[in-house]
Amino acid sequence: MKSARDALATAAAAALAALAALAPGGAAAQDGPLRIVIEEGVIEPVPIAVAPFVAETAGAAQVAQDITRVIAANMVGTGLFREIPPEAYISPVTSFDAPVAYADWKAINAQALITGAVAETGDGGIVVKFRLFDIFAGQPLGDGLQFKGGPGDWRRIAHKVSDQIYSRITGEGGYFDSQVVLVSESGPKDARRKALAIMDQDGANFRYLTDDSTIVLAPRFSPDGNQVLYTSFETGFPQIKLLDIATGFSQPLADLDTGTMTFAPRFSPDGSTVVFSLEQGGNTDLYAMALGSGQMVRLTDAPSIETAPSFSPDGSRIVFESDRSGTQQLYIMPAGGGEPTRISFGEGRYGTPVWSPRGDLIAFTKQNAGRFHIGVMRTDGSEERLLTASFLDEGPTWAPNGRVIMFTRETAGAAGGAQTYSVDISGRNLRQVPTEGAASDPSWGPLRP
Repeated sequence: MKSARDALATAAAAALAALAALAPGGAAAQDGPLRIVIEEGVIEPVPIAVAPFVAETAGAAQVAQDITRVIAANMVGTGLFREIPPEAYISPVTSFDAPVAYADWKAINAQALITGAVAETGDGGIVVKFRLFDIFAGQPLGDGLQFKGGPGDWRRIAHKVSDQIYSRITGEGGYFDSQVVLVSESGPKDARRKALAIMDQDGANFRYLTDDSTIVLAPRFSPDGNQVLYTSFETGFPQIKLLDIATGFSQPLADLDTGTMTFAPRFSPDGSTVVFSLEQGGNTDLYAMALGSGQMVRLTDAPSIETAPSFSPDGSRIVFESDRSGTQQLYIMPAGGGEPTRISFGEGRYGTPVWSPRGDLIAFTKQNAGRFHIGVMRTDGSEERLLTASFLDEGPTWAPNGRVIMFTRETAGAAGGAQTYSVDISGRNLRQVPTEGAASDPSWGPLRP
């Protein structure tokens, strides 16, 4: 299969150039999942054909059409692929098992072809199978796969197929079968009502987790995607709460003295610990709490404000923001506390740092010269890159594969509102993520099992 992978690697190379520009090394393709690392180049989306999935049973036609459209939307939405419209096809796919007419697909410049089929099962479920073909190599790219689910699982299956296709072509992990928890906003700008909500990463299946009877802020997914930490003003002051997504039950993270304020929580990578800010007596420091025992450990002890902590993927370090230098900057310290090291030295103020799931980058919010930016830097503070610029961009969160960032963008003026946007780590493919009304504070969850 190496020849097929090598041929498609050539086609995908230009599209992946900007994504890989932040990674060391040269171009390479190898057996197993295709790995492409390219240091320079111009993005030109790879032309692909997503043939309408074949309905193999009478009642599967609509589901087959819906799955095809979701897969196409996922691939095009990455900015790495361009869909060839079905009306350009020379030989439409009418049977999943029919031989592929490679010459006909090559004639319309398709470099990859996706085919699939959908069938109903006797228990009311569906079976979806797909294949991916390298047109210029004239060979399948990997083996065909199939997924089985209930009648309401078709969208998740479409995302799982998309993850497989994305991974086979790019060598990167997928991120389509994942969810985002966020704050849904309503009402005028000076009297916003806020509630927690959850949705698929493409904005589908939007539903509320709380009502808007009290202000909620900064939801954060657990590593397994089953729980959410967030800050609630239910008692009149900020207090961290822990919510179980399946049951909707929420409870305070800790039983603390009245007037003690807790906020900016984040799970450790193994989900056993929560790190957060605690303000008491006018001083704000970082604390860690073991969820099993409830034991708290103070991690910082300074007269400055320490907040927005985020663990490294291996759990050994924490990046956070602090004004101990006189301005808001980023620091890294051991997870158990200790002397922090400053990593941000550019002009302006830095905040809301989040460690990439890959461990190679830290995303942040930067304010400078009256503009807000989402940026990334190496974990030692080098190679800073600003990906966005606007009136107000803030609060980055990483896709599970560490290659896409979602954030909040708010527009100016009394009628301005918050919306979620995404951008890849090259600063390309800036897109608004559809939500039901205004939304802020997104937190991207893990790939679903």
